Amino acid sequence: MAGRIYATPEQFTAWTGQQPPADIERLLARASEDVDAALVTAVYATDALGMPTDPRVIQALADATCAQVEYQQATGDDGTGAAGRWGSVSLGPVSLGDRRDGPTAAGDVDLAPRAHRTLRGAGLLPGVIW
Repeated sequence: MAGRIYATPEQFTAWTGQQPPADIERLLARASEDVDAALVTAVYATDALGMPTDPRVIQALADATCAQVEYQQATGDDGTGAAGRWGSVSLGPVSLGDRRDGPTAAGDVDLAPRAHRTLRGAGLLPGVIW
């Protein structure tokens, strides 16, 4: 699982207004990894565990993580990043179909549009060192 998890199941419920899926903790961990990958050049204050200390950044990372899980569920992704890459998939004998575009967000991750807007609005994307 991810070293840093930016949102809780309760925050996900508040974000979506729906009950979280049974594997929400795993999904939040995977989404937190995606958010970390997008923030590869971001600069913000952290504690000894690498967690943000600014309340505005804490909220932005939680919101972006929830948006990422929401997006993955809407696209049929299970947190692995495999869904949405093929127009159709079969398992036996293997048939994949048409390939779709790969990730275009920072960090080469398929970042949810709402997550991207949240991070950009908090001044975390694009990462700029002054």
